[in-house]
Amino acid sequence: MKVAIIMGSISDMPVMQEAINILKEFNIETEVDIVSAHRTPEKLFDFSKNAHNRGISVIIAGAGGAAHLPGMVASMSPLPVIGVPVKSSNSIDGWDSVLSILQMPGGVPVATVALNGAKNAGILAAQIIGSANKEVLQKIVNYKEGLKQAVLKASDDLKS
Repeated sequence: MKVAIIMGSISDMPVMQEAINILKEFNIETEVDIVSAHRTPEKLFDFSKNAHNRGISVIIAGAGGAAHLPGMVASMSPLPVIGVPVKSSNSIDGWDSVLSILQMPGGVPVATVALNGAKNAGILAAQIIGSANKEVLQKIVNYKEGLKQAVLKASDDLKS
């Protein structure tokens, strides 16, 4: 069980680091790379067509601007793809990235998280893996219980 985390540019790394961090918390191995849909199409094709042969279970693809990376990967890979729209320096408030990833044609699904939502992408990847792996599933259950307890504690603290 391994999750590939790819991004279109090194400038996406601060956002995508959140996915890496949460997957490490769940002890899920990650493979991280830069794969540009526009500048390295040959690398994109090779990555997309062969990720499943290299033991990858889920692909998280982050991209800004035109954000073609997640959709192009999904068009060639049999694996689930989670798209992370990144608000980049050339972005139109991030909406260009969101819509480029969200509005996929029938037959080429990309699960899309919020703008800069790489942490949720990591959690979703872990949940996908957890659907077939009881150890990871239990980590997700524990994580969600921790979220609940944090809110209950904050509520109690507020009332004190």
